[in-house]
Amino acid sequence: MNKYPMWKYAIIAIALVVSLLYAAPNMFQEVPAIQVSGARATVKVDATLKSTIEDALKAANLAPDDTEMDEQGIRFRFRDGDTQLKARDVVQSKVGPNYVVALTLMPSTPHVMQVVGAKPMSLGLDLRGGVHYLMQVDLKAAANKFFERYQSDVRGLLRDKKVRYSGISREPDRQRGGDQIIVRFTEPEQRAAAMKLLSSEMPDLVLREQEGNGESSIVATVKPEVVKKDSDLAVQQNIQTLRNRVNELGIAEPIVQQQGPDRIVVELAGCLDPARCKDIIGRTATLEVRLVAEEYAAGPGQDAFSQYKDQPAPLSADKFLDQEGRPVLLKKQVVITGDRIKDAQPGFDSPERGGGAVVSMKLDDSGGRIMRTTTRENIKKRMGMLLVEKTSATVLTWPVIQEEFGNQFQISGMPSAQEAKNLALLLRAGALAAPMDIIEERTVGPSLGKENIDKGIHAVLGGFLAISVFMIAYYALFGLISVISLGANLLFLVALLSMMQATLTLPGIAAVALTLGMAIDANVLINERVREEVRSGMTPQMAIQAGYERAFGTILDSNVTTLIVGLMLLAFGSGPVRGFAVVHCLGILTSIFSAVVVSRGIVNLIYGGRKKIVKLSIGDTSWHKTHDKDGNPTKKAVA
Repeated sequence: MNKYPMWKYAIIAIALVVSLLYAAPNMFQEVPAIQVSGARATVKVDATLKSTIEDALKAANLAPDDTEMDEQGIRFRFRDGDTQLKARDVVQSKVGPNYVVALTLMPSTPHVMQVVGAKPMSLGLDLRGGVHYLMQVDLKAAANKFFERYQSDVRGLLRDKKVRYSGISREPDRQRGGDQIIVRFTEPEQRAAAMKLLSSEMPDLVLREQEGNGESSIVATVKPEVVKKDSDLAVQQNIQTLRNRVNELGIAEPIVQQQGPDRIVVELAGCLDPARCKDIIGRTATLEVRLVAEEYAAGPGQDAFSQYKDQPAPLSADKFLDQEGRPVLLKKQVVITGDRIKDAQPGFDSPERGGGAVVSMKLDDSGGRIMRTTTRENIKKRMGMLLVEKTSATVLTWPVIQEEFGNQFQISGMPSAQEAKNLALLLRAGALAAPMDIIEERTVGPSLGKENIDKGIHAVLGGFLAISVFMIAYYALFGLISVISLGANLLFLVALLSMMQATLTLPGIAAVALTLGMAIDANVLINERVREEVRSGMTPQMAIQAGYERAFGTILDSNVTTLIVGLMLLAFGSGPVRGFAVVHCLGILTSIFSAVVVSRGIVNLIYGGRKKIVKLSIGDTSWHKTHDKDGNPTKKAVA
C-alpha cells in the first residue's frame, strides 16, 4: 500500500532535473554587450563580418569574452561598461553605415546551459529599466489621406473613360458626419454613365444622385466598414513600422502592441540610450519611386555609377547608395510615393520565365495610371525604389523595366526568396501610414529596476519562509513534506517561465508570491483530510491513501475555478494584467502537480511499504493519540 511504481518516481526526478537546468540561468546576471545588425532588413550579417569585427577588436585590445550570432545579428559580450563603449566605437567605424551597432545586455549563462537552450527569463520594463511610450495615432489624418485618394481615383477614372463632368469637390457631410465627394454634371446622360461606371469600378463608395441649382450631381461617401478597415490598417501598418525600427536598437523582447482603437504601446526594456530610442521610433519615413538617371551610367549592371563613388552628383540628378553601398544616380522627379502602394507580397515567377523570387506589387488606381504612363515611355530603363528617412535615404532596389505595367506588376531579379520577403515587408511598412504623437513617456532607470527585483525576491522568500515555519510547526513531518513540494512548485514555475521566455514584470513577481500562498492550500487540504481519517479510526496507511484521494476532488475544483479567472484575465487583459495572468495560470498547473504528485511521492518513500505504522507525524491529532500502544483503536476513537 502507498507505493509509487518506478516510472512515477522517474517522472518526478526528470521534472526536477529539467526544471533545475532551465531555472538555473536566472541566477546569473546580465553583462554589457554590443549587437551588430543590418540597418535594413535586406542587409544581413554573416561569418565573414563576424571574423572582421573580432579581428578589429583584438587589434584594439578589446577582445570580447564571448560571441553569439543568429538571424537577429551578432552579439559581443564584455566584462564592463567602459570596454563596451570603446568596442562600440571601434566596431561602428569598421562596419560603416549599412549596419547598426547598439548597446545591449547579455546573460552570463555558462556555455553548457546555452547549448541546451537554457536562458533566463526576459525582464520587463519595471525590473530591467528602459523606456515606455504611449503613442496616439492620428486617425483623422489617416482618414483624410484615404479620402483624398478616393477623390483622386474618381477624378482619374472619369477622365480615363472620357466621362465629362463640370466639377468635382470635397465637402463636409452634415447629416452623416465626415466628408463626401460631389461630382457635378451639366448633361444627364453623362451623369448616368458616371453612375454606372463608379458603381462597377469603385464598390467602396456609396453613391446617390442629387438635383439642385440648375445642375445634377453624384454624391459619393465612403462606406463605414471601409473607413474602419482603412483606420485599422493604418494602425497595424504603424505597428509593423515601429517593430522594424526598434529592431535596430538591439533590444531583446521589445513590446510594440495596440492599446484601444488608436493607441500603440512601445516598451523597450534594457534601453541604454533613451534619447536614441526616441529618435528612432519617432522618425518619419517615406517610399519614393524615381527613374534612374541612365544618361550618366558608365555601363550596364549594378556598378553603372561606380565613377561617382567619391564625386558629387550632376545638377540634374541625386546620388544615393543602395543596400550594398554602391552609388546610384536617380532623377529628381518623383514618380509615385509609398502612399500609392496598397500591397506588396513575395512570390515566385512562372517556370517559363525562370521561376525566380519576385515581389508582386499592387498600387491604387491613381498610382497605376501614373506607373502605366511612366513605364510605357521608359521600357528597358531602370526604376529605383528609394526609402527616405529622417537622416538618410537608401535605394532598396533598381530593377529594369521589362514591359509596360499599371497598378499591378512584379519586381523580378531578387537573389533569394528571403530577400523578396524582406523587400515586400519594407515596401508595405517602410513608412508610417498615419502621423503619431507621444502622449505618455516614462523612463525607468536600471537602479530602480534592480531595486524592484530585490524587493520582489525578498517578498517571495519572506513569504516562503513564513509558510515553511507555520507548516512545520503545525503539521510536523507532513508540514516539512509540504514545504519541500512547495519548493519544487517554485522551481517548476521559474523553469516554465524560462522555457517559454516569458517576460517577467513586477505584477508577475506578485503572482509568484500569490501562487505560493494558493499552492500551500492544497497541502493543507490533504493534511487535514489525513487527520480526519486518523480521527475516524483508520490505520495510517489507509488514512494516507484516503486523505490524498478524497482531497484531490476539492483541490481540482478550487484550482479549475481559479484557472478560469486567470484565463479571462489573459484573454481580455493587457500589459501588466496579462503578465500577472500568465504567471498565475502556470502557477496553478504547477501547484496541482507538486501538491498531489510530488508530496505523495515523498510520503510514499517515508511511510509506504511498511507492514505496520504506529505513529504518523502530522501534528496534534496524530494517530497514536486515538489508539493504544498495540495499534488498536480506543473506545473514544471507535465511538
